[in-house]
Amino acid sequence: MFQSISSRRTAAALAGLAVFALASCTSNAPADTPNANAAPKAAAVENDKPGKKVVIGFSAPAADHGWMAAITKAAKAEAGKYTDVELKLAEGTNDVSLQISQVETFINDKVDAIVLLPFDGAALTPVAIKAMKAGIPVINVDREFDSPAASRATVLGDNYGMGVSAGEYICTQLKDKKDAVVAEIAGIDSLPLTQDRSKGFTKALGDCGLKVANRVAAEFTVESGEKVTSNLLQAAGRIDAIWNHDDDQGVGVMAAVKNSGRKEFFVVGGAGSANVMRDIKTGTALVKATVIYPSTQGADGIRMARLIAQEKAFGDLVEVEVPKRIQLTAPVVTKDNVDKYLPTAFES
Repeated sequence: MFQSISSRRTAAALAGLAVFALASCTSNAPADTPNANAAPKAAAVENDKPGKKVVIGFSAPAADHGWMAAITKAAKAEAGKYTDVELKLAEGTNDVSLQISQVETFINDKVDAIVLLPFDGAALTPVAIKAMKAGIPVINVDREFDSPAASRATVLGDNYGMGVSAGEYICTQLKDKKDAVVAEIAGIDSLPLTQDRSKGFTKALGDCGLKVANRVAAEFTVESGEKVTSNLLQAAGRIDAIWNHDDDQGVGVMAAVKNSGRKEFFVVGGAGSANVMRDIKTGTALVKATVIYPSTQGADGIRMARLIAQEKAFGDLVEVEVPKRIQLTAPVVTKDNVDKYLPTAFES
């Protein structure tokens, strides 16, 4: 499962090309003069032109988290850019049975495509397969199904890559400090995504001779972030760097840090929230960087669904069909490049 740094960078470059191709084939806006402080705009291509009308069903978990709220908001906004797209937006829910019934409704309504971020990938696999068998392409977002037969295409973030990016950044900052004490504030330990982030982080630190000295797990909430960080700071008399997996729980993390009065370490965030990026931009905060876990995945799913339903492909690829799988990269945002990523950041 562990990759060499060179192979990871090669994979990241290929993934970046895929994402560029995805973006460049679906923008409706005319090309503008680039602003150095704005996210780059994709060039208009033939696929931007209105095609046959398509109906897309969208279902995701409840927006009880800044990142998840941004997923649905971005998907809705993306669908609104196209005159040939009608979006059927199901109410966000963390009830697996309800989400299954939402997909059943989409099947009965004979929508042209379904974009699905499952609350539980395994539990939603059977109904996704049912949709596929009914001739309705399913675009799986973020949390994977148990079977490749359950989706026509999948768009994912890179959880393992997040850990690697965070670890490699901390290594560069602590390269002359071989006895550095590194702490980790994870998310929900039972989730594969948390496990993957921790594995990548441990591997990257190991490559530069460091290790995780103190680790606690939160629950992706402000309250849990504050609680476990308070416990961590009481237990660890010295810390040089902290990686917090999630910027939403990071609000609580930084509240605990502020209450402690400690300033001997720096913090690296995770996911890429706007408030963290604004702190990074000031250059005065303890948070020096954050690692992106894109909240644009739902919007990417909408774009892919439109192209698949219209039997189109990515404009910048020779391939004549939309790829089966796209994994987005996990770049590190620092003061030097924050303006590039801030326009697509989510509010936590």
